[in-house]
Amino acid sequence: MASREDSPYSSASPPCMAHELADGQDGSFFVVDEEQRRDVARWRKSDRERLIARRLAFSADDRNRWSGAIGDGVASFVGDFSGRVVSFYWPFRGEPDLRPLMHTVWEQGGEAALPIVVAKATPLVFRTWRQGEALEKGVWNIPVPSGGREVVPDIVLAPVVGFDPDCYRLGYGGGVFDRTLVGMAAMPLRIGVGHECARIATIFPQPHDVPMDAIVTPDGITARQVGDGPSG
Repeated sequence: MASREDSPYSSASPPCMAHELADGQDGSFFVVDEEQRRDVARWRKSDRERLIARRLAFSADDRNRWSGAIGDGVASFVGDFSGRVVSFYWPFRGEPDLRPLMHTVWEQGGEAALPIVVAKATPLVFRTWRQGEALEKGVWNIPVPSGGREVVPDIVLAPVVGFDPDCYRLGYGGGVFDRTLVGMAAMPLRIGVGHECARIATIFPQPHDVPMDAIVTPDGITARQVGDGPSG
C-alpha cells in the first residue's frame, strides 16, 4: 500500500518556466519545483532499494519476532477494535506480518479488510476478509479477497519502507495510497508499521504526501503531534 513521487499533472507553462501549479490535499494550489521533484524522486528510488535490502538482510526469525511486538503496539495504540473496520495488508518482501492481529480484531467485534489495486492511478478499494475465505492473486501476486463486502476502513495499517520523525511514510512509489486517503469522505486513523531499520532522518515530504497518525515499530510508537497535518 504502502507514497508516490510521479505527479499526474503536466505543465502548460513554456519550457523556460521552472515551476508549475498542482492541487494540494485540501483543494488549494501549491507551486511545484520540477527540478526539486525530480531530485526527490531519484533519492527516494535509491533509498527505497537500500531500505528494502536492509530489512531482507535480517533473518525471518528476527522479522517474525518484531512483527509480534508491532502487533502488540498497534493493539495498544488503538485500544478497542469493536465495531471498527481495520484495513490490513498481505505481507510482502519482509514487511511486518500482522495477520495474527486480525484474530484480536475479530474477537473484539471488529472487521478486517484487505486493499485491492483496481487499476493504475486509481484509488484502492477495500474488501472484508476472514480466515478461510477465498483469496486470489492481485498485483505483484499478492493475495486479495475473491469476495467480501466493499467497505470504508476506520483504521488503515500501512507498511512502510521508510519513515521519519514526523510520521511521513516512504512507500513503494506511484501515489495510490496517498490518492486513496485524500479521496475518502472522512480520513481514517492511519498507522504506519515497520521494522526499526526503516527509520530515517527524513523522506523529504512533498505537498501531496499524507502523514501517518502514528508509526509503530518493535521499539515503540511515534505519534504525530496534533496540528502537524491531516488527521483522522
